[in-house]
Amino acid sequence: MEQWNLVRLELARTAEFPRGSASRAYMLRVPLDRDGLIDGAVLARRPALATVRRFWPNEPDQTGHMIRSGNGWVFSYAVGEDDDENLYHLEDHPLRIGDYVTLTEPDGSRFPFRVVQSRNDGASGL
Repeated sequence: MEQWNLVRLELARTAEFPRGSASRAYMLRVPLDRDGLIDGAVLARRPALATVRRFWPNEPDQTGHMIRSGNGWVFSYAVGEDDDENLYHLEDHPLRIGDYVTLTEPDGSRFPFRVVQSRNDGASGL
């Protein structure tokens, strides 16, 4: 049975934000397996359900999709690669509460994010 989760990522500690920043966040909707890894087989069957919403202060929210790109994953908000945000090693890195992921913005800037929430979205087995 498919298990889709809502996962919240918040900016972790950086030089500019030594305590991190809850106002710089992403909310993902992704299928996760028992180990907290993205279930690629489920996602391949229903790619349109894998969504991302970007929350950033003083900027409009952005919504898009989480898609495969080469050997990794990206957040994509529009057709083409110009706005894609790459996720470092997410193909073999779990999305469990307390885990960290690295996101590379289109300009090449890299930022650490921490998983602060992961819960069943209630729509499993659609």
